[in-house]
Amino acid sequence: MLAFNQLSYWERALYIHDNTFVIVGAGLVGMSTALSLKQRFPKEKILILERGYLPTGASTKNAGFACFGSPTELHDDLQKMPENTVWETVALRLKGLQLLKERIGLEQMAWRPCGSWDLIGQAQSCLDTAFIEWLNAGFEQNFALKNVYSIDPQVSNKFGFNGFQTSYFNRLEGSLETHLLIDTLHKQCVAADIHFLFDTTLEAFESSTQEVLLQTQRGELKCQHLFLCTNGFSQDYFPTELKPARAQVCITKPLKHRINGTFHLDAGYYYFRDIGSRILFGGGRNLDFEAETTTSFELNQMIQDKLLEKLQNEICPGQNVAIEAQWSGIMCVGEQKKPLIRSLNKNVHAGVRMGGMGIAIGSAVGLELSNLV
Repeated sequence: MLAFNQLSYWERALYIHDNTFVIVGAGLVGMSTALSLKQRFPKEKILILERGYLPTGASTKNAGFACFGSPTELHDDLQKMPENTVWETVALRLKGLQLLKERIGLEQMAWRPCGSWDLIGQAQSCLDTAFIEWLNAGFEQNFALKNVYSIDPQVSNKFGFNGFQTSYFNRLEGSLETHLLIDTLHKQCVAADIHFLFDTTLEAFESSTQEVLLQTQRGELKCQHLFLCTNGFSQDYFPTELKPARAQVCITKPLKHRINGTFHLDAGYYYFRDIGSRILFGGGRNLDFEAETTTSFELNQMIQDKLLEKLQNEICPGQNVAIEAQWSGIMCVGEQKKPLIRSLNKNVHAGVRMGGMGIAIGSAVGLELSNLV
């Protein structure tokens, strides 16, 4: 790969010189930030740097859930976070999903308003009915959304599951096709004259009064404003406020099933959905938190084995389940689930810590990040 000082005059003019905004990370947040900046500053030059030959973190590796919070997950959040912070985070997710629909269009990302089910195992304690009523009252009061959650005790009979005593149905969540979402965002960026440099890693940066000097493995770049949209790869910038969180995912070979929708269990630590005749299943980070606090894309065989076990025994019982593909993605978590949207100084800004909700929250984070300049 050529260094920047080996590029032609034309290549330097297009990619290297006179960038007003440089964004690090070509995932959902990075491209959303670029498009929001272009709306505010249509004449300014924008460049997106991406360390991989594809978006590297989780934007092209997730399950495609358009979710904003299952009852057990929100119940768990309320034990760890102030109530107002939980509602503020939910508000950002709802805002992000609406922005995503408006920007991408439902058909362009194969949006499916299938709802979601929060599954409760036989050995688990059910949530108090009063808590479900409290959640519904909160959604109506804060967002004018009525009867978001309901109790569905027939979920196992409906979909052929084994070992679940009941579930909580969310009528407003759904699914989308991740590859279509990212592809559409990329096409919109290209159409808006936003440029990309893939396989280019930001190694260091230095900010002065008027500009930011970026060091990459290809050479130096300059810009007026730098935006860090690197989510799980951002711990160097915020060592005490976030950490990477690896997610294990697998997808089955085609099989016969009755599953139709998106599903969560164990406070959101496991999740699955149908993709045609296949089932995509992910999660299990809670089985090995220490090992999964990493930016390595290796597979955790213990967790992958557990996913297959749950598929065979609970989700597709009686089926001969075979795995077609396995992969991992890198999310970002912290003590707070609310994203971190902050200026490090006058010229450097960051939008990170999606808390595993990048699809829902990414567009809103990009918009708020663009408004920091």
